[in-house]
Amino acid sequence: MAEVTSIAQRIISNVEQVIVGKRPQLILSLVSWLCEGHILLEDVPGVAKTILARALSRSVGCSFKRVQCTPDLLPTDVTGASIFNPKTTEFEFRPGPIFGQLVLADEINRATPRTQAALLEAMAESKVTVDGHSHSLTPPFLVIATQNPVDHEGTFPLPEAQLDRFLMKLQLGYPSMEEELKMLEMLQHKHPLESIGEVVSADEIIACQQVVRSVHMDAKVSQYIMEIVHATRGHEDLTLGASPRGSIALFRGSQAMAALRGRDYVLPDDVKFIVAPILAHRLILSPESRLRKVTAEQVVQDVVSEIAVPTMNV
Repeated sequence: MAEVTSIAQRIISNVEQVIVGKRPQLILSLVSWLCEGHILLEDVPGVAKTILARALSRSVGCSFKRVQCTPDLLPTDVTGASIFNPKTTEFEFRPGPIFGQLVLADEINRATPRTQAALLEAMAESKVTVDGHSHSLTPPFLVIATQNPVDHEGTFPLPEAQLDRFLMKLQLGYPSMEEELKMLEMLQHKHPLESIGEVVSADEIIACQQVVRSVHMDAKVSQYIMEIVHATRGHEDLTLGASPRGSIALFRGSQAMAALRGRDYVLPDDVKFIVAPILAHRLILSPESRLRKVTAEQVVQDVVSEIAVPTMNV
């Protein structure tokens, strides 16, 4: 576990040369990567969503691909297609950008539902099927999708089925005045993204993913997770609670959080740190709750505050 913590610290220190004041979001991004999940970044333009993805890819020795989603983007533009080669008189598969190890799907809600669906199999099963042939994706595979919550003209909102595929949904938010001043100083001569390099190999990330699965989960903590998830299914402000996939995500995420903190066992505090980013986007608010400006994050926090925290014998 000390090695996992060391690797995480190296990545965070490297990325913080580019992005200022976003330590919690960096930790959550690594939690998602270590438990083989995917990330949805939803925030206003210009708060470094794309820069975060590029900085993570530069810090780890992984291939990086970017898909700029637009309404005319086709599924084959993402997955790749079979092209006829006149020299060999055979069709050859040309892989698309989804075959990168870290894939940035920029403004995913601008792609049509058909193209959005092309990402589903890749995100869920780490493989792509084209013309009846399955092609495995190279681990460690991570999709970071971004979307703008302000401008809805010409967009296609992600359906619940696809939102559920993302392990976490994060917001970066505006920096403070001090952080923004520091950012201006960093950008004075050149973009700091050009000066950072690889600090961790892809094999080290894969090894960490395997270690995370061995983190001990006490029965009391598992019960605590179940109580949180089941409380969302009967909450008065919700028409739909968290799915079993949400339970699995909270379980895996808690293991990764414990490993990042250098422990081989999970504590309730690990669950509390990640519960909102993992569950909030899986909940559907009732129309009455929307009128009262209730948010899914508030509902998650209310649920957690009402459930007794188990006492652990450490």
